[in-house]
Amino acid sequence: MNNTCIRAVVFDMDGLMFNTEDVYDEVGTRLLARRGCRFTPELKREMMGLTPQASFEKMIRWCGLKESWRTLAEESNRLFVELLPERIKPLPGLMPLLDALEAGGIPKAICTSSPAELAAACLNTFRLQKRFQFVLTAEDVRHGKPHPEVYLTAAQRFGIPPPEMLVLEDSENGCRAAVAAGAFAVAVPAAHSRHHDFRGARMILSGLSDPLLYQLLGLSLPQTATP
Repeated sequence: MNNTCIRAVVFDMDGLMFNTEDVYDEVGTRLLARRGCRFTPELKREMMGLTPQASFEKMIRWCGLKESWRTLAEESNRLFVELLPERIKPLPGLMPLLDALEAGGIPKAICTSSPAELAAACLNTFRLQKRFQFVLTAEDVRHGKPHPEVYLTAAQRFGIPPPEMLVLEDSENGCRAAVAAGAFAVAVPAAHSRHHDFRGARMILSGLSDPLLYQLLGLSLPQTATP
């Protein structure tokens, strides 16, 4: 068991567990190209970590589109599912970390801004859904990240105070949600989020294999794990 007050671990999904941010890049590029617009890095940063409605409403304002957010979301979901089988892969360190948490008896969950349909598609690709106590998606909350609702809900589901729940996040909006919830927020920046503002995070890791995370949780570092 870990030697801290951490009693559960919650994972964001996109960009932390899987390379889905790469898939979303292609989806956003195709979606906007059909409308004569560009999916810029600036727009992507603004959209990251938000619920589908908030994300596509921001795209609509940014690009001056006339369609509804639901129309864009439905088209985006179709593109995502088409691209997923060839593009998705777990990010380095995910599988060994899941094994270590299970060996250490630490329960885990997922809190994602993605809709349930896409979250299930990602998890089922690698048969991971049953390895988590629960999965909270965009449909499970009224207020998306950076609002703390999803992480407050997770703490309630675990039956523990938020400070005893460690949250792994790769985006600024997600980290802000975890911090606002009072959780033990840990940032794991990736290439797409290295310049995000992670103020409030208790620590910033180099990846899911970072020995600092294993040390914090009192877990044995896998032989193949490297920072």
